[in-house]
Amino acid sequence: MLERISDLPDGVLGLRATGAVSKDDYDRVVEPLLEEARRDGRRIRFLYHLTPHFTGFTAGGAWEDARIGMRYLRLFERCAIVTDRNWIRGASRALGSLLPCQLRTFEEVGYGEAVAWLAEPATGKNVSHRLIAERDVLLVEPHAALSVEDFDAIAVTVDSWIENGNELNGIVVHVRKFPGWETIGSFLRHLRFVRDHQKKVRRVAVCADGSLAELAPRLAEHFVSAEIRHFDYEELEGALDWAAQRT
Repeated sequence: MLERISDLPDGVLGLRATGAVSKDDYDRVVEPLLEEARRDGRRIRFLYHLTPHFTGFTAGGAWEDARIGMRYLRLFERCAIVTDRNWIRGASRALGSLLPCQLRTFEEVGYGEAVAWLAEPATGKNVSHRLIAERDVLLVEPHAALSVEDFDAIAVTVDSWIENGNELNGIVVHVRKFPGWETIGSFLRHLRFVRDHQKKVRRVAVCADGSLAELAPRLAEHFVSAEIRHFDYEELEGALDWAAQRT
């Protein structure tokens, strides 16, 4: 059976599994929880605790787990799975590399660590970014292969800025050579960031060297509504000036 975990930090939702998990558990507990978050427009930091008393999924429960997971996938910001079942942790880690959200697994003794990780702010480790308030421009400078957490951290900065009544005239990406993405999930999170924010940004400047940098803006024009322009890596100031224009 599944039951909701009540003693969690604000912003963290959790379910605890004991015994056999069935389709009825998902209909009764999981789907209403996720549907409420969807209606409210909330992203979810989710804890799934498969206790030592968890015995497995029924056939209907396994199907519902997959179906509901795919249906509400875009709601998840972070997921932590706590279990001592090695096969579940192994399968979850493999799946996590394909998801557009962060997923980590923890052993039973790491329950507290899992809760702490879900509650902590997003901090991108592979990219520097800062809002230049006087220009209403976000400067993004990648320095290693991009991770899901990098895009989560950027989204927190951008969303907070916009929710406080400010505008975002433009984004400037400043990088000598684009480092790529850590995983397929990182690439999918990048696409979701573009989808969620493309109508809130007027201009995007790609300030980089190389043939790929020149081609990327032309390709991106087919996917985003913002005006996009390429600048050489050394033309950062010109890129910032252009991105800051209000008309």
